[in-house]
Amino acid sequence: MTTSFAFPGDDSSKQLVLLASICSGILMCKIVYDLTGFISPLLFSVYGKLDNKVRMEWNNRGFSTFHAVFVSVASIYLLVISDQFDENVHGDLVINSTTRLSEAIMGISLGYFLADLAMIVWQFPALGGVEYVFHHCLSMFSIILSVTSGQSQFYIFLVLLSEATTPFVNLRWYLDTSGKKGSKAYTLNGIALFLGWLVLLN
Repeated sequence: MTTSFAFPGDDSSKQLVLLASICSGILMCKIVYDLTGFISPLLFSVYGKLDNKVRMEWNNRGFSTFHAVFVSVASIYLLVISDQFDENVHGDLVINSTTRLSEAIMGISLGYFLADLAMIVWQFPALGGVEYVFHHCLSMFSIILSVTSGQSQFYIFLVLLSEATTPFVNLRWYLDTSGKKGSKAYTLNGIALFLGWLVLLN
């Protein structure tokens, strides 16, 4: 038995939206990576003292943070503010809810995961080991299944909402790399990260 993954109704415009959003996600990563490398030496004196590999990770965490903020805000909008996943409004199971907007957002995330995975593999294991590769591949597989089937997007956005803690993880790394591990900012960031995980787990 052969299983084929296609958009519901074989709608070619949906495929075009997905392709365009994936490319947008990759382009977003490239732009933010370059902007991080341009702005950082102007704001942080320590940046100029870093070796090339650490600078690369610094810039990489720049677009990781940007994606995390973007997808967290988008997830909150779709899950809490909009009525996309309100069964009382649409009269259908929440698992079947899909829109072009939700598909485009997931496509942008796919672009991010592809770009980040490419950097991880290219610089392996400087940016992360096998667990990072596995995490990214599993994330992409889940998103692709959800977009192509038009189902379970509600649960995908619940998982993507966990990206809300990523900026705190990255800030922790930035502060540590900048020699500010003993600072008040480092402690406060750690508390915020812990509280963030508590909120998401509940």
